[in-house]
This record gives sequence, structure tokens and C-alpha cells, in this order.
Amino acid sequence: MFILTQVVVSAKIPKRLKDEIDRLGIKVSEVIRRALVEEVMRRKLEAIKERRERIRRVLNRIPDERIVQTIREFREGR
Repeated sequence: MFILTQVVVSAKIPKRLKDEIDRLGIKVSEVIRRALVEEVMRRKLEAIKERRERIRRVLNRIPDERIVQTIREFREGR
């Protein structure tokens, strides 16, 4: 059985904003949940891009001939 654990997150906002939220019928929990999921995904993607760039810099220092040689050795089972 899958148990979904949840926590409460709170934030202070100006009263005027809260009044507008209520007037417009905005479901705050849905908006916050969606915004946080999007931000987490954005930051994860950013971290992946940074790691990819570091790896690219390392790989660019390896001569093409060495890469070809390694692939051939791998295929031959050495």
C-alpha cells in the first residue's frame, strides 16, 4: 500500500493579495503545489545542464583517436 505523506507549507502575503485571491476563487493549494513542482523541475534541469557542461569539458580534452581506440578494444573484448 502506498502512503502519501504530506506537510504543511505556509507563507505570509499582503492582505490585499489574499482578498483578491478570495474574490477570484483561486485555489491556493493547487497553485502553490503546481508552482513548487515546476520550480523543482526547473532547478533539477539546471543542475543536469551544469553537470553536462562539466562532463563535456572533460570529454573534449580526450583525443578522438583515443575514443576510437577504446571503442575498438571494447568491441574486441580486451
